[in-house]
Amino acid sequence: MTSAQTLACRRTFLSQTGLGLGGIAASSLLASSFTPGVLRAESGASPSSTGTGPIGVHFAPKAKRVISLFMHGGPSQLDLFDDKPGLLKQHGQELPQSVRDSQRLTGMTSAQKSFPITPSLFKFSRHGESGAALSELLPYTAGIVDRIAIVRSLTTEAINHDPAVTLLQTGHQQPGRPSFGSWASYGLGSDSRDLPAFVVMISQGSAARPADPLYARLWGSGFLPSNHQGVALRSSGDPVLYLSNPAGLDAQTRRAQLDLVAEFNRQEFAREGDPEIATRIAQYEMAFRMQTSVPELTNLTTETKATFDMYGPEASRPGSFAANCLLARRLVERGVRFVQLYHRGWDQHANLPSDLRLQCRDVDQPAAALVRDLDRLGLLDETLVIWGGEFGRTTYSQGTLEPTNYGRDHHGGCFSIWLAGGGIKPGLVYGRTDDFSVNVAENPVHVHDLNATLLHLLGVDHTRLTYRFQGRDYRLTDVHGHVVKDLLA
Repeated sequence: MTSAQTLACRRTFLSQTGLGLGGIAASSLLASSFTPGVLRAESGASPSSTGTGPIGVHFAPKAKRVISLFMHGGPSQLDLFDDKPGLLKQHGQELPQSVRDSQRLTGMTSAQKSFPITPSLFKFSRHGESGAALSELLPYTAGIVDRIAIVRSLTTEAINHDPAVTLLQTGHQQPGRPSFGSWASYGLGSDSRDLPAFVVMISQGSAARPADPLYARLWGSGFLPSNHQGVALRSSGDPVLYLSNPAGLDAQTRRAQLDLVAEFNRQEFAREGDPEIATRIAQYEMAFRMQTSVPELTNLTTETKATFDMYGPEASRPGSFAANCLLARRLVERGVRFVQLYHRGWDQHANLPSDLRLQCRDVDQPAAALVRDLDRLGLLDETLVIWGGEFGRTTYSQGTLEPTNYGRDHHGGCFSIWLAGGGIKPGLVYGRTDDFSVNVAENPVHVHDLNATLLHLLGVDHTRLTYRFQGRDYRLTDVHGHVVKDLLA
């Protein structure tokens, strides 16, 4: 047999084999629903090259779904969760050089001639059986303190917003990698036939300050198949762009159009074997089903007055953080795997006391209500709720320190978050910072450790949820990170 004949036979074999695999993939995508997979038999095995179906859990999960409440801009740990009464006696004194030099400074304060210690203006009190100290700005969170775990020792090497948010969401400071929600969708699929696995909502904080950009890549699928990217719900008009049919086009006609387009796409998939074509077929089908499911989801008239009262006065205003918390509960009720709420306005370089009051008023009651509501409905045990931002704020004042006013710069050395439900140990205060809330003194938790722990609660070994791209196996936790077992119930 000549070399040309050998090549022709190889091409024929690969072509015919590819067509068969393509048909299987397309059939899987067009199935009526996704079912979460089972334990992968081969440790460290690479996912399907098409990435069309869920990989499945590696062990029994504690959580089936996630709601991430992301405070974009970096909430001040010193003014909310990390009580440092000893700083009151050092008000206005210079932060020791030995302490300050342990952390990188941003370009906004590196040229300051003075770094005055700035204790919080807000009163802290202890709450619940856990005795956790919380700021007076969080009275509703104080009411659920025995249902949450507070982590005071989170740390990140990023000190500017975009790389810090990107690191927390994707496991890397540079853009281009999949977000946590996309990894969750890829690994676990969706329990909903009519809604995406990953949904995103954004609310604007009450603090009147320029909003740092939130790029769509933060909920993007990166190099994963595009059906795993987050779907953003809008607060006005159609919740999803182009959800409604144009005037004169009824559902039956739209169905006929989609069937015809799907047939063309199947033919193209059979020729090319490109998994993105199969993904496109599935996305069209999901979009058609969402034309019915999304209006029902966003119709809050079925909620009781007691529910609206629990979430607070803003709960009936579309696009508010409170309304988005209520929608998040409705989404997880309907099987959505990962819900991400971004709340903007926490970048308080100046006027922190007044702005922080406004921001906490936006989120404190709705976030606590969400935890209570999930618990009331029997969903909290299987829903993981996360509250936090991309980093914390400095102990020293940015700019002039005034008796009743100050600002704080970015600080990655230590910051605080809280977690609830989904296998988290309630009533726990984990980690400790030094006397200045500059460095972690006990039980550091890196961003990769946090993500490894969250995946573990979802039943996923973070070292085994990988995707091969450009010759390398990638994962959410990059190349390190460990599960913080002390946080597990």
